[in-house]
Amino acid sequence: MLALLATFYQLYLQRIHNEKSLKPLGQIVLEDQRKTLAVHLRNNGLGPLIIDKLSCSKNGVFHADLEECLALAPKSYLFAPTNDSVTRVVLPNSSLTIFETRFDEYEDNAAIEHARKQLAPITLKVQFRDIYDNRTTLERDFQWFLRYANK
Repeated sequence: MLALLATFYQLYLQRIHNEKSLKPLGQIVLEDQRKTLAVHLRNNGLGPLIIDKLSCSKNGVFHADLEECLALAPKSYLFAPTNDSVTRVVLPNSSLTIFETRFDEYEDNAAIEHARKQLAPITLKVQFRDIYDNRTTLERDFQWFLRYANK
């Protein structure tokens, strides 16, 4: 009887270990270098990160899409739609591009500063889960883009 109880306890411990081993670790990464501005959702964990919902807010007002928060030319940037029509999965050690824009060498710094000011008041919220259906929420504001702004 004791051996049977020990076996079930060992099975329980193995299940917990498996859940922790395959846990995704999401991180919202902001990039501002070499005439490129970008926002990526990175998975630093060992399990797949299954995105349930992407949402953004600007000055406390929630928007259905990131495009509604920006006053930039729509064809000047790449963005991931935040609608729920497609389930997105970010594999371990990879990332999903939420927003990205590249500026040509001939463009002046005013265009880059304008894009930074458009991004700064936005907050991104990501609701995701792992393969065991453990749900997690990740949130980050984009104020970092104004770190070099003239005060």
